[in-house]
Amino acid sequence: MYFDGYGYHGTSFEQTYRCYPASFIDKPQIENGDKIIMPPSALDRLASLHIDYPMLFELHNAAAERVSHCGVLEFIAEEGMIYMPYWMMENLLLQEGDIVRVKNVTLPKGTYVKLQPHTKDFLDISNPKAILETTLRNFSCLTTGDSIMVAYNNKKYYIDIIESKPSNAITIIETDCEVDFAPPLDYKEPDKPVASVPSSNTLAEGVNLVNFSYCDIPLLQV
Repeated sequence: MYFDGYGYHGTSFEQTYRCYPASFIDKPQIENGDKIIMPPSALDRLASLHIDYPMLFELHNAAAERVSHCGVLEFIAEEGMIYMPYWMMENLLLQEGDIVRVKNVTLPKGTYVKLQPHTKDFLDISNPKAILETTLRNFSCLTTGDSIMVAYNNKKYYIDIIESKPSNAITIIETDCEVDFAPPLDYKEPDKPVASVPSSNTLAEGVNLVNFSYCDIPLLQV
């Protein structure tokens, strides 16, 4: 069922939908990435516009003036509705059933991103770099100001995107992207100097974290 504001705009895709979290549909895997589920009519319209792949979208909550970006997983939602990760709804300050505008966009390939874990216990897991690599395989893009969720060993870790280049929103598909870590939000200066973590490894799915470093976070003791 359509509602006021649902419609197409010129030669680009721009729709308004009511949004709901992954718990409303049997697709829990969408919590582990940045992809949404859209209705079949969206695919029909996108196909008619010959939109470039991969399909990337801007999400805009006009009521709160919040913007993020995402990819799409499937086109099986009910008409007039989309499903998205709950952490993404939190970034956009959206509640169940709120209206969000979805617009197709083209984003530049990322060359640099700086991340900041909310808590230092993310750095206490056995291999945080590998966990991050695995998580980012499920992401299409990153937006400065967002907090992404990393799930590991039945625990959720939140990481802020505090800087990205060459723009505030980037795609990380098929990119060589330099990644730095700022100290966690609850980090305190150590009593002794600490060593930096050596840089860089290649991600599966075409993402390469170049010069991956922790910005003086005490992962290795001298």
